[in-house]
Order: sequence, then structure tokens, then C-alpha cells
Amino acid sequence: MAEDAVLGFLEKNEEILDSGKFSEEKGISHDEMVNAIKSLNGFGFVIAQDIKRERWVLTEEGKIYATAGSPEVQLFLAITPEGITQEELQKKLDPAIFKVGWPQAMKNKWVEKGKSNVSRKVQNVDDTVKDLLMQIQNGEAVDPKDIDGLKRRKLIAQQSWKGYSVRKGPKYAPKRIKEATDLTRENLHSGDWKNLKEYNFSAKGQPVEGKEYNFSAKGQPVEGGHLHPLLKVRRQVQMIFLQMGFEEMPTNNYVESSFWNFDALFQPQQHPARDSHDTFFLKEPSTTRELPEDYVELVKKVHESGGYGSRGYGYDWKRDEANKNLLRTHTTAVSSRMLYKLAQNKPFAPKKYYSIDRVFRNEAVDRTHLAEFHQIEGLVCDRGLSLGDLIGVLHDFFARLGMSKLRFKPAYNPYTEPSMEIFSYHEGFKKWVEVGNSGMFRPEMLLPMGLPEDVRVIAWGLSLERPTMILYGIDNIRELFGHKVDLGLIKKNPICRLGLN
Repeated sequence: MAEDAVLGFLEKNEEILDSGKFSEEKGISHDEMVNAIKSLNGFGFVIAQDIKRERWVLTEEGKIYATAGSPEVQLFLAITPEGITQEELQKKLDPAIFKVGWPQAMKNKWVEKGKSNVSRKVQNVDDTVKDLLMQIQNGEAVDPKDIDGLKRRKLIAQQSWKGYSVRKGPKYAPKRIKEATDLTRENLHSGDWKNLKEYNFSAKGQPVEGKEYNFSAKGQPVEGGHLHPLLKVRRQVQMIFLQMGFEEMPTNNYVESSFWNFDALFQPQQHPARDSHDTFFLKEPSTTRELPEDYVELVKKVHESGGYGSRGYGYDWKRDEANKNLLRTHTTAVSSRMLYKLAQNKPFAPKKYYSIDRVFRNEAVDRTHLAEFHQIEGLVCDRGLSLGDLIGVLHDFFARLGMSKLRFKPAYNPYTEPSMEIFSYHEGFKKWVEVGNSGMFRPEMLLPMGLPEDVRVIAWGLSLERPTMILYGIDNIRELFGHKVDLGLIKKNPICRLGLN
């Protein structure tokens, strides 16, 4: 019906200027008209041009006020000429109406509050808000200042309308002949075969026109599993570590004790990171069951009074604080366990370890931060290592990942000295973005474990999400990981990336 209306109108007229008005004139819903125009446009019967209009419509709250009146007027009318107590006034009105109407009526100086009563300051008022809402509902023009006022009160909202202007296309015909893909038995019995475009027969019964095929049309998308960009980059990072001779650390403990997460890393117990605003502590089980007691005593001593050339922090170290269970805030807790285990093996043998797994921090979520994310951790434990070795390993690691533009900035970490933040240039943001942290583990952390005095450990950590964002040109971490992830991104991201330096 809609297609016939469009084609019939264009037979005698040059153009349909507005599909919205045209659908009203023909008594056809605009959605049906739009579908018909899109179909005709796709087959070349017509040429459709977009028309976009913005208009103001009433919100649900605005519709209520357009019918019942604004809250301030309802409140004003509820006040008797002789006055009324505020308690009685509140009883006469819906709580939401009183909450909105009271400040508006006071602002308009319509009412005044005495010692005991609320009374009117004017005899009559005009419900300007209701009148404006009615004008907008009827499609009438309203002053921009009034629009701003209604918008601030959230009584109106902007709505986008999309329609089309339509004119004849290269394949225009007054009537669209039904296109069929097959000549069926029913077509032959009913005689419809004479009108089928694809089977246009001559008087001798020979076909003179074949079906027009679209050889560039895409087939149905293949349904199946798709690898998430995070998994691809994780695998890529894993292969880089393995190529560089690293061994993977076990990271199956999401729940960790404060001892391994903080104390073993020479992080003081009064450090802000131990606050519940930064760390998720467990209620059940709230404490760990066992710790290596000899090592605990050495860690306690270095915290309280120092050692190994350090003065310590000079406070009373509490075992109860170290026993608390938490969701690990970094995979460095795994590194502390592995280094302690390595120190127990005699004689000492150099090691290179890595891990990639989830960590948890009680952070505010924004475009670059999540409360749950993946951390990549790498460390090298050997004799005579220096800061130069760390910088060289980082350049080698990130270059293999495709991020050759690096910068380093001095930083502070309780368990590394010196420490450096790592920055990489983000082509999407057009600025330098922090991608990780690094440093050399302090002697106060390593020597209580039992490692030889000449052994040094260089280490670095970074999130898996940020390098993935840089490599895939994503500027909001919530579009990559979490409930707002775009499934289209998962299906369409490339199998591999080429041309990385």
C-alpha cells in the first residue's frame, strides 16, 4: 500500500518533499512509509534523501503537569485564602508535588511562611509552565529562554525525527512488479507467470529477460566463536615472554593475605593502599591460616627497626593486620611468593618470571580505570642487574608488542628503588598514556627472603587493557571489558594486525 502510494504520486509529481507529511495525507504510518521508501530506494525505483529534524517533546513528568498543572500552581491553589499550616498543606498534596512546588512558589514570591501558617502573597497566578507545555505539545513555537527553563526542570527532552524526500530513480516504474526467485507450480496454474519480471516470456514462450543478480552481495554472517581482543593481546604478550625466556608464575589465588600482598613487599601497614577505599577485604574467611613464621619475624623486624642498610619505618608492626585476607591488588603478591620460594633453593639460580591475570582495586570507574582488570607482571632475578638492564628489557618487550614510542618518568613505589612509570604514545588520544610501572626491588624486600646480597631483581607491571586499547584504537576501557562491551567489536576485530614496527 505504501509503495503504491509513493510510486503513484511520483507518476504525476516531481518529488515527495517530506515523507512525514506525505504519510499523514495518505493515512499510512510513517514507519511503514519509511520501510517502503528504503525498499524502493534499494532497488533503484526512487532516490531518497535524508531529512532530519530536532523537536522538543514532553517528558513523562511534563505530560502530567500539562494535564494537572504545574506543582507550584497546585501548591498555590491548595492554600486556602485564610492560610494553612505547612503540615496540613503537605497532607493535601502528593509528596513529589510539594517537594517541587514549594521552592518554585517561594521563588516566584507567590506564598509566604509565617510563624504558624502558610499564606498567599498574591490573589491569582497564571500557570505559565502548563501553558508552555501545552504549546510544545501542540507543536507551537516557544521562546528559547522558556525552553531552557523547562529543560533545566527536565519537563521536556529533545527528540530527533528522521524522514526522507523522494524523487524518481533510474528504474522508476508506476507500479512495482513483484520479483520472484523461482517460477513455481502455483504461478503456472494461476497465470501469474505472465507478470513476473524475472520470467518475462515472449509470445512464443521463450524467456527474453533473466533475473538480475547482485554478485557483490554478502552472504549470511557465519555464527561461531570469536576471540576477544584482550585474549589476543594476552596470547601475544605470553608468546613474547616465552620468546624472551620467561617462565609463567602460578596465579590461581585471587584471594591473598595482606602479608604477601603488602608486608613482604616492604609496604608499611599504615599505607593508604591498605584502606578499604582502595582494597577489597574479605569478610569470610577474614584472615589467613598460616604463614612462614621465620620469614614473618624477619619482615616484622625490617618494618619496625630496619636492617640491610635501612632504618625501617619505625612503627609497631601488627600481625593481625598482616593476616587479613583481600582480593589481590596486584600480581606482585605472586612475585613475592615466587622470590621467597626461589631464595630457599640452594645454590641460587637466576630466573625470569612472568604472569598475566586478574587483580582488583576499589577504584572509581572512568574511561581509563576499572575496579577489576588484568595485570601483566614480569621480573628478572640475577646477579649484578642495573637500571640500564631494566630500561633495555622494557624497550625490547614493548617493541615486540608494537609500541616503540616509550618514555620513562621517575616514580615512587614502597618496594622498588629506583622506580619508573612507563608511558606510550596513544595515536587515538594523541597524547602520552601511562601503560605501566617498573623498578628494582628494594634490599629490604629481597634480603629477608634469603637471596644473596649481590642478587638484584628488575620488575615491571602493566594492565592488559591499556596496551589493547592502544593497539586496537579504543579510547574507553568500558567498551573493551565489562557489561558495556560492544559485541560487534568482538566479531569484527581483525584476526591479526600487520605493519607493526
